[in-house]
Amino acid sequence: MLKNMFLMMALALFAGTSVSAQRMATVDINKILESQQDYLDAQKALDDLAAKWRREIEVDQDKIKGLYSRYQAEQVLMSDETRRQKEDEIVESEKRLRDKQKKKFGPDGELFQRRQSLVQPIQERVYGAIEDYANDRGFDFILDRAGNAGIIFSNDRYDKTDDIIAKLR
Repeated sequence: MLKNMFLMMALALFAGTSVSAQRMATVDINKILESQQDYLDAQKALDDLAAKWRREIEVDQDKIKGLYSRYQAEQVLMSDETRRQKEDEIVESEKRLRDKQKKKFGPDGELFQRRQSLVQPIQERVYGAIEDYANDRGFDFILDRAGNAGIIFSNDRYDKTDDIIAKLR
């Protein structure tokens, strides 16, 4: 009886709503972005800049290691005041290094800001092309196959990535 009542409620609910077909397509945003030379150039510039900053940080880390090694070797010969001074110098050097890492690579650091200024305009152009494509072709939804949109399966006939790339050329 409970099963029949549930079935009747489900049928009533289904009958009360209108069913309309919605057109959907998928695209691979990563593939589209990687097809754009200005995006690849921006990524390379960002990678080169990040590598340069990492090398600078490694040099600073090596300097701190040298300071610490000298301190350990000479500490028995130092007065208490000189030992505290050297310890403070090492601690201050480590603090400056952490601050530099945060300034360059932190959530609001220079690398993030540079990425925003170089990549965001390209992303906006791609999203605009996708929106135009959807409006021109009457699609209701276009989902990103490459992202974490929760798509587990997508039929390849709905993949419009190559069409977007062609539109951008």
